[in-house]
Amino acid sequence: MRSRPLFVVAGAAALVLALVGCGSSPGSSQTKAALEFQTGQSVDSVFLKQLTTITKKFESANPGITVDLRPSTSSYESDIKVRLASGNVPDIWWTHGWSLLRYSKFLVPLQDEAWAKDFNPALAPAMKNSQGQFFAFPVDTDVAGIIYNKDVLAASGVSVAGLTTWDAFGAAAEKIAATGIAPITVSGKANGPAGNLADWIASGAYSKSELAELSNGTFVDAPYTHVLDLIAAWKKESLFNPDYVSATSDDMSRALATGKAAFAFSQNTTAGDALQYNPKANLGYFPVPSLTGGKPYLIGGEMNAFGISKTSRHLKDAKAFIAYLAKPANATLLAKAAGSIPGLTNVTPDLGALQASYDSVVKPGKYPLVPYFDRVYLPNGMWNTMVTTADSVVTGGNSKVAEGVSTMSKDFARLDAQNK
Repeated sequence: MRSRPLFVVAGAAALVLALVGCGSSPGSSQTKAALEFQTGQSVDSVFLKQLTTITKKFESANPGITVDLRPSTSSYESDIKVRLASGNVPDIWWTHGWSLLRYSKFLVPLQDEAWAKDFNPALAPAMKNSQGQFFAFPVDTDVAGIIYNKDVLAASGVSVAGLTTWDAFGAAAEKIAATGIAPITVSGKANGPAGNLADWIASGAYSKSELAELSNGTFVDAPYTHVLDLIAAWKKESLFNPDYVSATSDDMSRALATGKAAFAFSQNTTAGDALQYNPKANLGYFPVPSLTGGKPYLIGGEMNAFGISKTSRHLKDAKAFIAYLAKPANATLLAKAAGSIPGLTNVTPDLGALQASYDSVVKPGKYPLVPYFDRVYLPNGMWNTMVTTADSVVTGGNSKVAEGVSTMSKDFARLDAQNK
């Protein structure tokens, strides 16, 4: 499954395999509590910078507690899996969309916390179980489309209103490429952006009956072939950034900010990061076209959310820290840094450059909000397969499509059997 950073930077920081702090039993408090927080955020992200500022204020107000903010590595998801399997669990970690389905058995339920009364009900299907429990503090409600640079499109004579089919998108991308600008920016170095290409497209590639087959444990090849065929066609037309292999997630943001790229398949944090490089960047997002000929759609669910390990030796202190993050003033700053709708209803939306897109695309409710494809229809562990197979097509083109589909099918069967 997909880990969003998605905003990960290869080699950003190595995970330390020893728990920070010690204690005699879970939940006990020490004179000096040291909380290990695996943030899942890249070293240079706006989000981590804002989180760092808020954390320092918390530590000043709570001198008995320190919070060790760990940036993400390029293998965040697999690293967390190893930590959980070994019992060497961080006090707090970024659940990257899986607080309920994957991590809930490792996390403390949070629905009884004082701030929980303001939990955004839009997140309930993704984050609450049948008993009404949820297991992570939701910073934001993820609503994503295709991010674009409005000025690049305008200079190329492309109207975003017309990008309702993949044929129209491809024609627009070729028009942009003719001006010398990379139509689609993707990071081949980070573990995520290539997978996002496939994930965004796959959400609209399957019919209802085919999705039912996936849910029942049968991988359906033909729609996924169409997904990789589309990526291969973009490769053939040279629609990706030439530095794909070496490009980082930050390079994606920089290219969008400086007008060196037109489109990015990514969460809105990428747009927020872009504003670091050019605060005046004219950015927005639009719904994703459907491969089946259906209506364009938005993608959503849990995004930036932080859970507390049920085996933490500092449960009280960890809950105090999360409660501090959930204060309206702090939660507003974090949601703004993420560039997304707040995960709490008492937080004021402040989407900055993306406010216009929210007002025109999301708020009217004209477009369906679908879940991320891999989170619902693929077995646990397949995100890396999505990344590697999409990456092989971005670099190798059409010759890698059949191999990629075969790998997806085999891994689906293997991991579906393991997860039963």
